[in-house]
Order: sequence, then C-alpha cells, then structure tokens
Amino acid sequence: MAAMEESFPRGGTRKTHKSEKAFQQSVEQDNLFDISTEEESTKRKKTQKGPAKAKKLKVETRESSKFVREKFEILNVESLCEGMRILGCVKEVNELELVISLPNGLQGYVQVTEICDAYTEKLNEQVAQEEPLKDLVSLPELFSPGMLVRCVVSSLDTTKGGKKNVTLSLNPKNVNKVLSAETLKPGMLLTGTVSSLEDHGYIVDIGVSGARAFLPLQKAQEYIRQKNKGAKLKVGQYLNCLIEEVKGSGGVVTLSIGHAEISAAIATEEQSWTLNSLLPGLVVKAQVQKVTPLGLTLKFLSFFSGLVDFMHLDPKKAGTYFSNQQVRACVLCVHPRTRAVRLSLRPVFLQPGRPLTRLLCQQLGAVLDDVPVQGFFGNAGATFKLKDGALAYARRNHLSNSKKTFKPEAFKPGNTHKCRIIDYSQMDELALLSLRTSIIEAQFLWYHDIKPGALVKGKVLTIKPHGMVVKMGKQIRGLVPTMHLADILLKNPEKKYHVADEVKCRVLLCDPKAKKLMMTLKKTLVESKLPAITCYDDAKPGLQTHGFILRVKDYGCIVKFYNDVQGLVPRHELSAEYVPDPESIFYTGQVVKVVVLNCEPSKERMLLSFRLSSDPKQECEGQSQKKKKAVSAGQLVDVKVLEKTKDGLKVAVLPHNIPGFLPTAHLSDHVTNGPLLHHWLQTGDTLHRVLCLSTSEERVLLCRKPALVSAVEGGQNPKSFSEIHPGMLLIGFVKNIKDYGVFVQFPSGLSGLAPKAVLSDKFVTSTSDHFVEGQTVVAKVTNVDEEKQRMLLSLRLSDCTLGDLATTSVLLLSQCLEEWQGVRSLMSNRDSVLIQTLAEMTPGMALDLEVQEVLEDGSVLFSEGPVPGLVLRASKYHRAGQEVEPGQKKKAVILNVDMLKLEVHVSLCHDLVNRKAKKLKKGSDLQAVVQHLEESFAVASLVETGHLAAFSLTSHLNDTFRFDSEKLQVGQGVSLTLQTTEPGVTGLLLAVEGPAAKRTMRQTRKDSETVDEDEEVDPVLVVGTVKKHTLSIGDMVTGTVKSIKPTHVVVTLEDGIIGCIHASHILDDVPVGTSPTAKLKVGKKVTARVIGGRDMKTFKFLPISHPRFIRTIPELSVRPSELKEDGHTALNTHSVSPLEKIKQYQAGQTVTCFLKKYNMVKKWLEVEIAPDIRGRIPLLLTSLSFKVLKHPDKKFQIGQALKATVVGPADSSKAFLCLSLIGPHKLKKGEVAMGRVVKVTPREGLTVSFPFGRIGRVSMFHVSDSYSETHLEDFAPQQIVRCYVLSAASPVLTLSLRSSRTNPETKSKITDPEINSIQDLEEGQLLRGFVKSVQPSGVFVGLGPSVTGLAQYPHVSQHNQSKKAPYDRHLPEGKLLTAKVLRLNHRESLVELSLLPDDTGKQDVLSASLGQPPPKQEGRETEAAERDHEGKAKEKKQQKQKEKRNGQGQEGVQPPSKAKKEPQKPQAKKLDKRPHPESSSEQEIGSKKQKKAALSEEDDSGVEVYYREGEEEEETSVLPKEKLTRPAEVPRLQLSSGFVWDVGLDTLTPALPPHRESSDSEEDEKPEQATQKKKSKKERELEKQKAEKELSRIEEALMDPGRQPESAEDFDRLVLSSPSSSLLWLQYMAFHLQATEIEKARAVAERALKTISFREEQEKLNVWVALLNLENMYGSQESLTKVFERAVQYNEPLKVFLHLADIYTKSEKFQEAGELYNRMLKRFRQEKAVWVKYGAFLLQRGKAEASHRVMQRALECLPKKEHVDLIAKFAQLEFQLGDAERARAMFERTLSIYPKRTDVWSVYIDMTIKHGSQKEARDIFERVIHLSLAPKRMKFFFKRYLDYEKQHGSEKDVQAVKAKALEYVEAKSSMMDD
Repeated sequence: MAAMEESFPRGGTRKTHKSEKAFQQSVEQDNLFDISTEEESTKRKKTQKGPAKAKKLKVETRESSKFVREKFEILNVESLCEGMRILGCVKEVNELELVISLPNGLQGYVQVTEICDAYTEKLNEQVAQEEPLKDLVSLPELFSPGMLVRCVVSSLDTTKGGKKNVTLSLNPKNVNKVLSAETLKPGMLLTGTVSSLEDHGYIVDIGVSGARAFLPLQKAQEYIRQKNKGAKLKVGQYLNCLIEEVKGSGGVVTLSIGHAEISAAIATEEQSWTLNSLLPGLVVKAQVQKVTPLGLTLKFLSFFSGLVDFMHLDPKKAGTYFSNQQVRACVLCVHPRTRAVRLSLRPVFLQPGRPLTRLLCQQLGAVLDDVPVQGFFGNAGATFKLKDGALAYARRNHLSNSKKTFKPEAFKPGNTHKCRIIDYSQMDELALLSLRTSIIEAQFLWYHDIKPGALVKGKVLTIKPHGMVVKMGKQIRGLVPTMHLADILLKNPEKKYHVADEVKCRVLLCDPKAKKLMMTLKKTLVESKLPAITCYDDAKPGLQTHGFILRVKDYGCIVKFYNDVQGLVPRHELSAEYVPDPESIFYTGQVVKVVVLNCEPSKERMLLSFRLSSDPKQECEGQSQKKKKAVSAGQLVDVKVLEKTKDGLKVAVLPHNIPGFLPTAHLSDHVTNGPLLHHWLQTGDTLHRVLCLSTSEERVLLCRKPALVSAVEGGQNPKSFSEIHPGMLLIGFVKNIKDYGVFVQFPSGLSGLAPKAVLSDKFVTSTSDHFVEGQTVVAKVTNVDEEKQRMLLSLRLSDCTLGDLATTSVLLLSQCLEEWQGVRSLMSNRDSVLIQTLAEMTPGMALDLEVQEVLEDGSVLFSEGPVPGLVLRASKYHRAGQEVEPGQKKKAVILNVDMLKLEVHVSLCHDLVNRKAKKLKKGSDLQAVVQHLEESFAVASLVETGHLAAFSLTSHLNDTFRFDSEKLQVGQGVSLTLQTTEPGVTGLLLAVEGPAAKRTMRQTRKDSETVDEDEEVDPVLVVGTVKKHTLSIGDMVTGTVKSIKPTHVVVTLEDGIIGCIHASHILDDVPVGTSPTAKLKVGKKVTARVIGGRDMKTFKFLPISHPRFIRTIPELSVRPSELKEDGHTALNTHSVSPLEKIKQYQAGQTVTCFLKKYNMVKKWLEVEIAPDIRGRIPLLLTSLSFKVLKHPDKKFQIGQALKATVVGPADSSKAFLCLSLIGPHKLKKGEVAMGRVVKVTPREGLTVSFPFGRIGRVSMFHVSDSYSETHLEDFAPQQIVRCYVLSAASPVLTLSLRSSRTNPETKSKITDPEINSIQDLEEGQLLRGFVKSVQPSGVFVGLGPSVTGLAQYPHVSQHNQSKKAPYDRHLPEGKLLTAKVLRLNHRESLVELSLLPDDTGKQDVLSASLGQPPPKQEGRETEAAERDHEGKAKEKKQQKQKEKRNGQGQEGVQPPSKAKKEPQKPQAKKLDKRPHPESSSEQEIGSKKQKKAALSEEDDSGVEVYYREGEEEEETSVLPKEKLTRPAEVPRLQLSSGFVWDVGLDTLTPALPPHRESSDSEEDEKPEQATQKKKSKKERELEKQKAEKELSRIEEALMDPGRQPESAEDFDRLVLSSPSSSLLWLQYMAFHLQATEIEKARAVAERALKTISFREEQEKLNVWVALLNLENMYGSQESLTKVFERAVQYNEPLKVFLHLADIYTKSEKFQEAGELYNRMLKRFRQEKAVWVKYGAFLLQRGKAEASHRVMQRALECLPKKEHVDLIAKFAQLEFQLGDAERARAMFERTLSIYPKRTDVWSVYIDMTIKHGSQKEARDIFERVIHLSLAPKRMKFFFKRYLDYEKQHGSEKDVQAVKAKALEYVEAKSSMMDD
C-alpha cells in the first residue's frame, strides 16, 4: 500500500525516506521516458493560461516538483496489485504460456489455463485421453506477437532471487467481472473468447454472468476472410467484440467483430461506464486539463480524470499540448483500489483491434559506444538518443554496476556512455539499455548470440536421465543429451560430472525462437581442429571433418554435424572391405572422421565416405580397371559357389576367381524357385551361363534368370537411353517397390519407373501385392526423357503380351518343372537316405502306407517306414471321407514333394489310386479336379482316367496377382487342354487351363444352411455340373444309378448328365427306421420325374426361367405318386425362401426326416426333411434313456428315417428346423426331461440347462431320496441328468432329481422325505438335515429348500460347551445330522430341534471329538427351563426373507471368519481356481439352500466351479457383500486323504489308506465287536461266513462308483474309464504329491494333457491350472514360466493369465502378480475384466491411489460404450475394499451424466443398503422414484423400496411408499387421459 501512495498521493506532500528511494531504484522494470526537450515544454507552458512558468522547469520549488513527480510517477512492479485491469501486448507465444509486454517496460505471463474456461476444458479432455483432440489448437495458432489484450493481474510472486513475477489472466470471467448483464449496452467494446461453434454462429464467452453472447456467422465472415485466412474460428480464439443488440435485460447479447466497427468504437456516456467498470483498451474522447513536463492530466466521460505519463504522449505532438485541448485517448490501466486511471495518446492504441507493428529492436544484444544522454530522471533512470534518432531507456539499476558506484552527475544531457541493448518494450516502443560492465562484456547475452559450432563454457546445473543441463548465462540454459556426454555412452554420468562444475562444450544447435540450445561434450568434437559444417554450403567435396553417427541402417550410416546438417555414408563407402552388416560394426553416437564426396545444398543432400585415402579416385580407378579386364557387364560367365548368405550366394567368377554375388531372387525367373535353389546349392557347385549385371570395385553382381540371359543373347539389351524408343518391349527385373510405382532395371543397368496406374489391368490397391523385388518382368516403354536419363514403363498384360498365352503358359510351366528336376538331381547327390528317397519320389507314384496318426484337423499322418524322418501327409480333403485308424494299411498316390519342408503330400482318393489305362489325345479338352496347389502351378486329376496333370497358374511373367475370387481351391473343377500325353520324368502331364468360366465350385458357404457344417460335396456332382441340359420341371427321364449316399442317390441320365434323387422322393410312405436309399442298387435303371434344378454355386433350387437353370443338377423323384401324370410338384424356391418354407411348419407338427450325420462338437443330429429343408435334433431331445444319449451312433443309423416333432419356430438366423424325438418339449410342471449340468454350487445344489436356453435349479434336498454329505461331488459340468419339473412359474425352473419323482414306477425307498414347508413336519419326528451355520444362539440345520430349524446349545450335545469354538470346529457347514423336532410354531414359522443322543438315538455330536464324560442329568433339566422362546428357527419364503427373534441380536448368518476356520471335509473333491467371496447377507442366507446331489446314472465327472448364486435375480445383480477372504487360506483342492495344495513340501506325509466315512459307520463297527466276543464252537463256520462277506464287500466296493481310489492302479483304472475328467486327473496328481512324489505328479499332469480330448477345453484348462499351482509351490520360477508359456499356447490366453494372477495373489507373491497384471494390460487392454481384476487386486493391497490410476487408464483404453459399466464396477470395488465416500461420488457423477441407467441405480442402491445408513438408502430411493423412466422400470424401483421398508422400516414407512406409488400411477393415468 505504501507503494500505491507513493505513486498516487492522496493529498499533501511528504519526504521520501532513503530506504523508500532505494527501494524504488531497485525496481527491475521501470518506465522509458519519451518526451521532447525541456525547452520545448517550457515554451509551450508560457502560452498556456495556467500558472506554470518557465522558471518552474529550471529552478523547481520543492513542493511543486515533488507533487508533479509523485503524481506522474511511471508504473513499476510495486504499483501493480492483484485485480488490476491493464492493457498489454503479446510479446512471445510459447506452447504453455504467453509473455505479455505491459506499459512502462513491465512484463507479465499468462498461463495456458488462463485463456478461457472452454479452452481449459478441452485441455483437460486431451490430458484424460492422452491423444490430441482435433478441435483443440495450440496457443501459437490462437495468439500472435503484437496482439493487444486486456489482462487482469492475478498474482505477484516473489522468486528466490527477490524478483517479482507478474502473473496475468485473459479469462473474460476475470477481465469483465466488473460488468453485469444489466450494465451491457449496444456499442460497448468488450473482449471475449470463442466458447463453441454452433450451426449459425459462435457462442462467445464475454465473462459476464447471466449474459449469453452470440456471434452470428454473417457478422464473422469478414473477420474470418481477412484476419483468419478463411479458417473457422477456434475454441479459445481471442476477439474484440462490439455489442450490437441486447435482449432480455442483458440475458442475450448479439455481437459483431467487423474491423471497421471495432476500430471506430468509442466509449460514450450513454454506455454508463463507471470507474469501477472501466476497462483497459477503451478509446475515449478527452479534454486536456493540465500540462506538466512529466505528462498530462485529462478529463473524460464528463466526470473522470486520468493521467498520461510523458512516455505515452504522441511523439509527433509532444510539447504542443495545451489546456482544454480535445484529444482521443486509450485507457491503459485502472487501479482497483485508488480508481486511478492511466491513459495513452499514442496513435497506435487509438484504433482497437489493430496489432502493434514494431515488435523487435534490430540491434538486440548490440554494444554501442558513445551514446548521448537525452534526459535524466532520478528515481526512474535516464533516456538516451541512438544514432538513428530513436530514444532508448536505461533503468536506474542498469545505469551502474552497483548503487555505490552510481554518480548522477555523469548523466547530464549530452554526456556519452558505452551501453548494450538488452530488451525492447513493445508497449512503449523503446529499446532498453544497460551500462553494467558485466552485461556489456558478457560472451552471450541471449540465444541469438550463440552460433552452432562455437565453443562455449558453462556450469553444470542438473543431471537428468535425458541429459545434463548447463547454465551459459543469466538467461541461457543448454542441454547436453545423454548421447553427447562423452565419446562413448556413460552409464553413470553423475560420477564424471558434478553440479557447479565448469564445462567446455561445442554448440550443436541453437534455436532462439524456441529457446532451444543443444551442445556436445564429446572430447573429439570439442577439441577437433577440422572445420565444422554448420550448413550444407560449407560442405565442399574433399573436405574432411568430424561428425557423429545418428543412425545405422542396412544401406549405410547417417552422420550428423552442426545445426541439423546430416549426410549419408553409403554401404560401399563404409570401409575398404565389404561390410555385410553395418549394425555390427558401427553404433549410434560414435564420433567419426568423414570426407565429403558430394553435396547438393538446394536438396539438403550430402554424400560422405569413411575411406580417407590420400587419393581415393585413383585407387578406385585402379581396382575397377583390374576387374574390368576380367569381366564386364552383359557378359555370360561360369561361377563357383563359395559361401551361402541369407540374401544369396557368394561366388567366384571363373577362371580368374573374381569375387561376385548372386542374389537369391536372381537364381530363377520363378519367385518361389529362387529360395529352393538357394537351399540345395552347395559350396563348390558350379553354375553355367550366368549373366554379369554390374561390376563395382568390391564385387560383381550376377544374375541367372533364363529370361534375362536369353534377352542379352538375343541382343534385346539397349545400352543407353538413345537406343530406347516408346513401344519397345524389354525384359528386366523389379529393382525397387514404392507406393507410387515400381522401378524396373534392365541387364545393361538402365532403369525406369512403372507408375501405379499402369502396373496391372486390375485395380492396384498396394504395389507390393502385385510384385516382389527381384521378380522378372516384361516392360513396355511408354516415355523416354534422354536429358534427365529417365523413362516411364507399363507392366500391364494388355501392353506387354509376348505371344500366344497358351504357349507362354506351357513354357513357364516346363521351365519351372525343369528347375525342380535340377533340384532333384542336387538332392540325389546328398548322402542322406531321406533326401535321396525324396529325390526319387515324383507325383503320380503309388505307395502302400501305414496310418500312423489322425490329426485334429482331420488330416492323416503315415508312418515313415524304412526311411527315418520321412513325413507323408494326406489332408482332410485327400482323406476322401474314409474312416482310418492308426496301423491301418492304405494305398496312396503322391501329389507333390515339398523339397523345402521335406514333406510328401499324398491322396487316398479312390479315382487317383485306381487309375484307368486310357489313351489320351494331345489337344483334347478334359474335365479335371484340382488336387494340389503350388505358387506358380497346380496339380489336377483327370476325371476320366485319374491321371495327374500340371497346369500353370500364370500365363505371363507379369501375371502374378489374383483376387480372392479368382484363386483356385483344392477340389474345384477345371477344364484342361492337354499339351503332353506322357508323364515324363516329372510324373505329370502338361496342360493349359481353359476359360475361367468353366470352373466349378467344390463347395460354397453362402447359404445360411452351411454356416455350421463343413460340408463336402460329392465330387461326381461337381464335375457333372459343367454339362448343359435342356430339361424342364415335369419332364420324365430315365437313367442309371451311379452311386448311393445316405440321404441321396446320384443318377447318370442320357448325354452324361448327372441327376440327384433325395431320400424323401423315393417312397410315398417311409417306414420309420428304414433307409429308403437302400431300395435302389448301383447300376439299376430308374425312371424319374424332374422336380427342380439345384445350382451348384449357391445350392439353391432355381426356377426354370433362370438363365443358369441349364447348368443346374436336375433334382429327381421316383415316388410312385410323383410318376403319375399331373401328380408332381415343383421345387421352386425363387418365390419362397428356405426360411419362409421352414416357417410353414408349426410347433407340435410331426415330420419324417432322414439322418444325415451326428455332429459330435455341437451335440445334435443333423437331418433332412426334403432336399431344401433341413433340421436339427439336439442330443437331449433324442431319448430319455442314458444309454442312448451316451452312444447315439449305435441307436441311429445314417440315412435312417425318423419320426420327429417340431418343437418350436425355426431360428430366424439359420435355415433349419428344431426337432425332437421325445414329443413336444414344453417343460411344464410334472414333466420329466433330460438336462445338462451347467454348474455345481457346493452346499447348495445344481444348475441345469435344457435345449433352447431354459435353465433350472436343483436344491441339494432334491438331488436324491437319501441325503449324503458328498452327493453333489458326483456331478460335474456337462453331465446329463434326468429331471422332474417341480415348478415352472418363474423363468428359472425348480427341478428335482429324486428317483421317486423321475422314475415313480420303480417305487424306490425314500430315506429322507421331501420337506417343502413347516406343514410337512410333526412334533417328535426324526429326520436328517445339513448344518447351515453355528451362531451364538445355537446350530441352524437346513431341513428342506425353504425350511430351517434351530437346535439351541443345550440340545446340541451332552457336553454343554459355553463357547462356540468347538461347535464351529466339529459342526462344519454342510455336515449331515439326525435331528428330532421338539416344537413347532406355525404362526411364526419356527422349528425347534434337538440333536441329543437321547432324542435321536445317534452318537453325541461332540463326545467322539472331545472325549469328555457325559454331564449329570440335573444340568440338562435346569438348562431346559432356561431355553424358552429364544432363537427358534422358522420357515423362510423367497419373498419374505425377514427374521424376528426375541432377545437375539444376531441373525442366522455365517460370518466370513467362520468360513475361514472351517475344517476341510475329507470327502470333498474340489479344485478352487480363485478365492470366491461368500455372501453374508440376510436375504441370501434365508433364500439360498445348501444343496447336494446323488450320483447320476451316467458316470461323468469334471471340475466344480465355485461361485454363489442367489435364488432371486435381484440378488445376482450385485457383487457379494463382504470383502474377499484372505487368498492364501483358500484351499485349491481337497481330497479324501486330507491333502491340500497350499501345504509346503516339508509338511507332506506318506500316503495312508483313507478311512471310509459314512453315516452308517457306527452301526458297521458294532457287529464286528460282537462277533469277536461271541466266538464259540462254530468258530470255523463263522470265519468262513465272515470271509465270504468280506469278499462280497470288496466286490461291491470295486463296483461302487463312489468308492475312493487307494492306489495308483485304482487311479489308472478310473482315468481309463473317464479319460476326459479333469477332476480324476487332479486327484491322481494330489495322490502323488501327498507322497512327496513331485515328478510323478508332473508326469500325471502331462499324461492328462495328452489324454483329455481336445474338445474338452475347460477340462484341459483345469489341468493346466493345477500344473501352474504345482510349479508355483514346488517348482522354480523357470519351470513355472515354461508351463505358463505352454498353457497360453494351448488355451485362451486371457483365462490362463487370470488364473496365474490369482495363484500369485493366493501365495502372496504380490510383486509377480503386479508384473503379470501389467503384462495383461498391454496384451488385453480391450478386456474390461482385466482392468477390474487389477483394480480389485490393488485395493486389496491397500493401494487406493494406484487403483484410481488404473481406472483412468482403463477409461482411456476401453471404448466409450464400456465406460459406464467400468465405473460402476470400480465403484462397487471401492464400496467393498476402499473408500465408500469415493464410491458414492463415482456413482453420483455417473448418474448425473446417465440418469436413466437403471442398472447403475440398482447397483448403487444395493451397495448403499449394504454399506450405508438407512437414511442414505432412503434418500436414494426417493431420488429414483422421482425419475422420469418407463413404467416397467419405475414399478421395479417402487417394489424394491417397498421390500426395503418392509424389512427395515415401520408400518408407517411402508404405507408412505405405497402412497407414493399410488400417486405416481394416478399422475401417469391422468397424463394418458390428457
């Protein structure tokens, strides 16, 4: 405030203290004084009316001078204050800030976030996405130097050095904060920024609250055209706007930004400006009030007065101002507290919107001698006059080196001084000077002074990973990149360099605009005496200099010098010796000495060399001269192979052994033959007639392409461009492939370009699809430019035809096969028996082979026989549909020998094996079927004879590209013209393919019918379709049966036409179980009627009017009814599609169908009802017999007629009917049906699926008529079960597996009757149930699906334990107990039980474990008196899940801690793959019943997947309530012997035979003891009986499917019977692990992986997970990694990754788990589950911040549609594992954006109910029921609210909810009425 008063005194005068003076002198940025001489001022003053006199200027009195000086004190940093509005000019624009020049030489900064709110939002959006936004432009595009801007001082910060930084804001909300909507008037000039682009204009942010400003498009057009170069305005663009129209009290404002209106805008009194609202930059009309030597006082807008300091007078009018003069002025700044206004009279400010022109001083940094002083101003500084007449200013602190040495008398006008220009003030148009010696003598003042290549000294500031920062001067910093810290790369630069060390560097690059300075500390570069290259003009040929390698490539090294100048050292200039691999010799950053060979400054290209010989030219000439003597380009030579490289052959040119190189691509004209020849040629082999392409000083480049050799021999090899004329056809090879075309080189070395447009007659998408480097081509010259030595070529087939295509095709084929024969001769010279055998094998040879293996893809592998390593293979197609088994003998024909992979491709096709001896004619046209495809030719078999013929796939050297539709496929029919009639040495006939129109398809997948099946079409039909016919629908034809298939018969008609009879068109009445096609015999004559024509390309029946009908396969009928006149029907499908035909069948209709095949994978029977109608019968709908379902192939024969029922409408997407063999499949109450187990939930029950997606649940109480603790473990996923539908009321069926229900006729014994409600119970009844939980009030026992009883502790055991612990331990959840019903309370649905031996007749539940004597009887009686009404059990309905208990605080819930402490049950066989949270909600415990299942008739098993599932959908939609249990304590596998996966190796014990435990074990023991005591005379007889009993017991045990295996043999027997059951294999592994036999366990796992069927993916995965577990515990990290990598190859990678992450987490290997999750995030970044799992993992470990970051990353990686679900998932995790408040915030934010996402609302409600207070839950319900949603959804929320209040609220609360629901319904109905 003191500084303010100093600048603007409030009256009177006072002395300035010395300290204050000193303070003012130390100000960094003061004003520049720009006034005329004092004499001029004094003269002008005399003419004025005021009291001022000339005397006052020369001999000032103290008072007046002090007043004037204080009043007109120029602005300094101390004068500024926060909130001050000030006009500034953009001085510099950086990426993240603007540098603003302020009046009187001040300077400020604007951060990128202070432009406007809309721009800041865009920046935040970009940061969140980590990708550039299209509509976000950078600051340099929005602002340009010279722009005038209105600013607000936002803060004044003092730096460590005592300097003050001025931070400014351009945000209109801050600048125009002083305005309100009501104060806006038309004509006002405001500044604003573009907020958004709309259809008809722009929304502009003017920062006035309550006002919305709009800039119409037409008003902006002129500005866009003139100032914005025609581009649309961008968000954040700064505008000067004129208010044109104000509507609604300033609510809506229309703007204009036209240049003319803006520049003429003047602030007037009508606009109601006040001192509070006055803005900088406004132009006003003013009147001079007072003239002083230091400035003027003005009056403006009638009432206001302001100051103009002499720096802002008009330079042309300075000294001529007088009182009452009318002037125009611009407001510079307004002080917010003193309301002092400063103005400027400079003309440049009087036209708003016009930028400042002069932005820089040309001599910035220049040192000037003898500069005269213009005027001296004590507090501020002095003005000087420069040579060009311009004024300059030096601040007071820059007038001397220090305050002590400052002498005011040295600055009298006229005195001269030496000074340096250090800056320029745009707002004052003055240069700033300094007289300090340190600044004048400084080597570099600013970045402009530093030149690349210069040596500089500096001090180390910091050492960072990317390099070292060096301080060069006060304002200059430079970077030495890590690569440049030394000649070699330093690993620890901090050891060599320390902060504040002085270093000597050389400047690599200096960019003053970007303030970028790069330097090097490489000793060789710093100390180099050689000239430095700083521009391309410096690089003269022959100049030697130092540089450093920037990049190393195959073609050479790129060397960099100074100022970004760089050049190339080609590969041949790297060394005098040939350098095969530059990357192995040179490295990036290496300092090298180079010589300039050539430089083109205009193109910025430079050619360099590392070969620094004294006279390189002579040496090169000498070497090349020697070589030229020996060999020249175009010469044919013989060469000897010296060495093979990956690119070709190093050879010696004979006879002088000159080194040469023959690239692989130049070994043959055929692209594929090059690598083949390269592979089989050996060192020492000689090649003849090799063409020399070019010679260089290093080597000779050679070519062996026959086409090029013949072209050179034939003289078709022009040596120069003068010999070449347009239209010439030349043979060359592809030199280079670019996106724009292909460069072709010819033998003479000349080359030309074939542009992309003329590469092919076909459309060229990518040039590399059509040609490869080195390929032989024929080119037509289209244009020649001799001057530029260029030519253009065409490679189109239409331009480059060499002759008859058929001749060329045969020529190419025979040449290719000759080269293959040459390879065979090379192979026959090898010592290997295998290679010699392969060389002797040719196509067409017949072999007797033995089948070794049938692979998963259907192909067959044959045994190698006498030749080890011989691979013989027949593909699935060439297996020809034959059933083959290992060891079977088969005849096969060789199709082709792969001489690179050393494989022989054979075929088992009958037609090929049994070739017909028929004489063939040359030139005859024959039908053939493609059998094998190579790159350049195909092998086909002639249909007539079975001979193999080869035909070329190309008819020209340039003909290499095929669209997918043009490519041939194996099995396709072709028409061939024979060129040879004898196979010759190649074993193949030569042929030419006929027109492509004659090709026929083997199969098509266009029909929806063939989507799921891989159908193979009868090859007879394929070939036969080529023939035309003249038949029409209804014609009678005769023919001979050619072949009989299961569902159709092939008939040969007259003229060789092939016809087809479907099984449904043979008999009128087909007996069920018969096969109609068996009625016809091969060779039998038949008379038939044509009923349709099938197109072989689309498999559709065509109408007779269709043009392709003449090429269809006639569909025939031999039904007696069809053969009668006018009795036939036509198969017309042109009007009715197959889908529509299928829709004509109604559910329940009976049809006759014919079995086509049984699909093992999909588990259904595929049938045909008619030729064009198909059906499917799911396996479960074929029979109610387990025997039939296990082996359907035994019951149903292919081709058999079946009676089936249509069970539902056809699937709209697939053209087939859904059928059933067991009647309508409706799943009504009381129906028995076959289902498949989907999931086994321990202690709850089974989930079963039925065909067509229906799901049902089986409670553990309905699994069997006799309860068992282990009966659920006899079930596994995919197991078939017979179910009885108890209820079909809800979408999820309620089922029972009790045999009393599913097979009532058997009348089996019911040990445990069904208890469905409390009405089924009687007091005193004895029954069995399962322990649900142990609570403080007693033991809860489940008696039925919805009935639970309570046994209080006095009724549990005679050993009356007061603590829960022993009960927890000895009564685990799921234990089977016998109980007696003591009391029933029907009104409250409570059941009270007793488990005491006296009541049940069974052993005490605790006596065996505790070993305590029974207590006295009196204790029991007193306790019986105490137990009264407390804690009884009750029946719980699914709708009413609410417990009322007197005197009991806790509900019947099992806390999570109990689940952890629970002992492992011996019988449980489980593999737990991850920790599964157990729910502890009241609702779920009430409704979820612990279920068990009896052993099914089908002994199938698998792995149980553990997760809970509530019985209501609402419960399944939310995550479990409690936190995950500690992972390390969750057992992965439990066995009868008590082994668990988590135990350490040292704790394992040898295997012991497990005890048989059952509910009858006590009864079993008693008779044994009795027999031992009662041994008498009949001892032998008793012993004999006992032995027989024991023997029968053992036999029964072996037959018992539930028997526990006790030895390796037992396990071997089990896995033999169920080889695909992973659970058995895992038990087997655990059996070995228990005996500490780790290797045996590994071996079992490997056996399992080989044995389990490849279709059983889940089973295999279970074994992989177990193997991972095993390696994690007992193996090394290396062995675990190997298993993991294998598992990823054979399974879905994501599943394996997730399992391993869980394994690591459970075993507390958190670091490994974290690393694995990071790998997963890179590989599966699009998988939401991975992000959620990782987030949960981090939260479990307490790393909340890391989890938040993961969510942010997930939002960036996942598509937007996943974002809501992801946020909801993370919010749930936060509720359970993290911060509930954060979770709420996440839900609230999501719902504010997506208020209609009911799923998110539902989850939020669940989370709040579980983790929040009742008030919070009610608040959310209140919000939800007031949403505007669909009535169905609103009903759902009202119901939930009502249920909540019923459970937690009072009757009043329930009524309130009902009232609100009624209110909603009435409101809705009234709206409907309206």
